[in-house]
Amino acid sequence: MRFSGFEKLYTKEGESLSEKIWNVYPRPQMKRNSFYSLNGIWDFGCGFEKVYDEKIRVPFAPESLLSGVGRGHNKGEKLFYRRGFSLPEEFHGGRVLLHIGACDQVCDVYLNGREIGKHEGGYHPFCFDVTDALQKENTIEISVTDELHSHEFPYGKQTDARGGMWYTPVSGIWQTVWMECVPEKYIRKISIQTGADWAEITVDGGCDCGEVILHGDKEISFPLVGRKTKISIDNPVLWSPENPHLYTFTVASGEDRVDSYFALRTLETKEIGGVKRMCLNGKPYFFHGVLDQGYYPDGLFTPAAPENYEKDILFLKSLGLNTLRKHIKCEPEWFYYLCDKLGMCVFQDMINNGDYNFIRDTALPTVGFKKKNDVRAHRNEKTRKRFIECMEETAERLKNHPSIVYWTIFNEGWGQFDSQRMYEKMKEMDNSRFIATVSGWFKGADTDVTAEHVYFKPVKIKRGDKPVLVSEFGGYAYQEKGHVFNPDKEFGYKKFASRKELSEGICALYQNEIIPAIEKGLCGSIYTQLSDVEDEINGLITYDRRVMKVLPEEFLPVSKAIYDAIGKV
Repeated sequence: MRFSGFEKLYTKEGESLSEKIWNVYPRPQMKRNSFYSLNGIWDFGCGFEKVYDEKIRVPFAPESLLSGVGRGHNKGEKLFYRRGFSLPEEFHGGRVLLHIGACDQVCDVYLNGREIGKHEGGYHPFCFDVTDALQKENTIEISVTDELHSHEFPYGKQTDARGGMWYTPVSGIWQTVWMECVPEKYIRKISIQTGADWAEITVDGGCDCGEVILHGDKEISFPLVGRKTKISIDNPVLWSPENPHLYTFTVASGEDRVDSYFALRTLETKEIGGVKRMCLNGKPYFFHGVLDQGYYPDGLFTPAAPENYEKDILFLKSLGLNTLRKHIKCEPEWFYYLCDKLGMCVFQDMINNGDYNFIRDTALPTVGFKKKNDVRAHRNEKTRKRFIECMEETAERLKNHPSIVYWTIFNEGWGQFDSQRMYEKMKEMDNSRFIATVSGWFKGADTDVTAEHVYFKPVKIKRGDKPVLVSEFGGYAYQEKGHVFNPDKEFGYKKFASRKELSEGICALYQNEIIPAIEKGLCGSIYTQLSDVEDEINGLITYDRRVMKVLPEEFLPVSKAIYDAIGKV
């Protein structure tokens, strides 16, 4: 790997990273007072037999610099983690839950020599009740298997042979490990549905009776009937990127109390002037965004600190952007909380698995071969099952977040199969958001929007029976010396010799192709991309987030022209 001095990105001279890294509550939409972080330095080993001959910094994957290991593993090897801990006094007397934010791919957990549980899949949190295995002094051990080459589990942009648009793989623990204490009968899940002036809250677990306390100028209590309540809001304030208003509330059930929040907003398709438009809160809205891969040079899947998510979001807002497309990766819930709080719409991709073929999945569709019957494509039943499980888990875990306005099921045919059935399944899980069954090509199934990828030809809008977006375009490249992952290789779709020329080229692309298309029906555009990523040098900011390639004063006139154009609709 090449890093060009990225080792000291987030530390000053003479400083070391704290063991209290990522010491924030990891579940903001279901928050208790109880929180004990197990992030920090763990014993670590990698091999065919259990061994602890190294140290690792959790929650960073061993391939990352911030982990302190900085390398991957060989085929067939396992990753071994171990840490001792003793719980604070306030944890005694209730049930104790162990949470692992994400661990790629197959994870076995042991506490004090006792097998606690197993989890499969690399992108979502899981939890075990460890109460009966606890002692005064405890040792937790975790073993992980990550066989990326099989392509059975969703893997996104990870590859064993990184380069171009494929990136360094991530294995093992890459999100927060933590514990909490709960009463015998505790709230397990909160489900939130909202409209323009109402919110319905359903509680799973806890006691048979309870209440929801809405906070504001004065607190208002709503009883839970059958573990459910519906709240009507007088003079509602609707959520949008321009005004990301959140309503906070507390669920009280027996001895358990959980803090949460919701937002009011509506999403719908309307026909205006003979054109199908995507509407937010009843009005045509232009989703003005970028592709966000969620990679960082020092932590790969995990930034050095949660504040780095905030910096990315605020950088986009400084350019006048209102949307990011989270590209075939799921983030910790803290990321989506920041999008909720700061005001950033999210187009959330499902995570692909199955095999990728350049000729089939990229070359032929790029030159126009885009129709495909995918009912019998990617027929491996194990692979299909894993994709569906991950899709269901993604929707279930993230659907309370108001910032998520759009689901993408398949990207450019990667692992695509039986898309009509997948659209129906996603619609059944969540019919409150826009669904793009495919992004790019290989169409044929029902979809809520037509999502085109346009890289090597002008943007041209054809009116149809669905709203139209350009869900990928641009990819203009410029190498900022001294801020490059791999100076010897670079990837992008059109190269520029200077930062100024790049900025002028991007602005011209919007002025000449995107803005004129809004009148004709274009509902959104997703530029490739937020930041450089490894060999890709097509970001609006460098991979180390230190140099803005496009400045706010250069791009804000473009954003204003976009909003003026959609305002005229």
